[in-house]
Amino acid sequence: MASLLAVLVGVAIIRLVGAVDWSAVGGALGHLTWWQPVVLTAVLLVRQFFNALPLAFYIPGVGPFRAMVNDLVGTMMATVVPPPGDIAARVALFRTWGVPIPPAIAGVTLNTLTFYIVRFGAPLIGFVLLLTTGHEAGLRWLDLLSVAIAAAILAGLLLVIRAERTARAVGDRSGRIMRRFRRDLDPAAWADGCVRFREDAAARFSWGFPRSLAATVGMLVADLTLLLLCLRFVGLDTSEISVADVAIAYFFAYPLTVFFFSGLGIVDALIIAALVEAGGPEVEAAAVAGLIVWRVFFIGGPIALGAICLLFLRGTLRGSREAAVD
Repeated sequence: MASLLAVLVGVAIIRLVGAVDWSAVGGALGHLTWWQPVVLTAVLLVRQFFNALPLAFYIPGVGPFRAMVNDLVGTMMATVVPPPGDIAARVALFRTWGVPIPPAIAGVTLNTLTFYIVRFGAPLIGFVLLLTTGHEAGLRWLDLLSVAIAAAILAGLLLVIRAERTARAVGDRSGRIMRRFRRDLDPAAWADGCVRFREDAAARFSWGFPRSLAATVGMLVADLTLLLLCLRFVGLDTSEISVADVAIAYFFAYPLTVFFFSGLGIVDALIIAALVEAGGPEVEAAAVAGLIVWRVFFIGGPIALGAICLLFLRGTLRGSREAAVD
């Protein structure tokens, strides 16, 4: 898995960034020592903990450990099977733990919406860093569109949570739009579903939402730390690229993780281009090497951890499915 991801990242970067001195990249990767992957794995676990924590805030009966297990299994299933296989696995775990399914699904939905708000709002942190460091924004002003998307998601969520009438209207309107693609879809059923979602989600929203926002921002910080360590471990030190340079590149590129395989290649090319702009062409090889290591952990790590969780839980999930059939 790790070697395959490294090849995919390498191919994507060479197409989007241009000619890369791969012998220099190999030399940079040679800086890695045996203990550094252990450190990166520990940071990855912190990242996944914060990433899953909103599930514990939104769903009664789900603590941080169960939230992390559920999130890892869901992430792994979403990668290897078509939807809604990941939701089926999550529901099976909730059923095994005795968690009521409607509020659990509402919690998963709120978790997803919270993540998207932070994902598209990440450039806000980048703009603050630009302001404090005196860097020019340039074309990064275009990222205000991403911030506007985050604001629209937040506004829509607040409107749905606060008023049943709005929830019904949003569900009906969404159903009518989707009916253009699926003629058998009933907008009234979508409206009813949106109202039920509001009822299940509203109970813990005011308490859970601000905490979930903080946890998701914590996930971004942990992920940035992972990227910084990957760059440092391949020989790119602070005299060449500062922490602020890496953070600015990361926060402005992060919204594009919305694309296939977390924006594989696109995000990497943007971060590398920003690092080369800040540190000069001589940092390119090390930057590429660091991004390869980061992507192996960023994409491959959660999949591997989810597979381990699924291996230990396969008997439990099988029993849950049999009980559901009975």
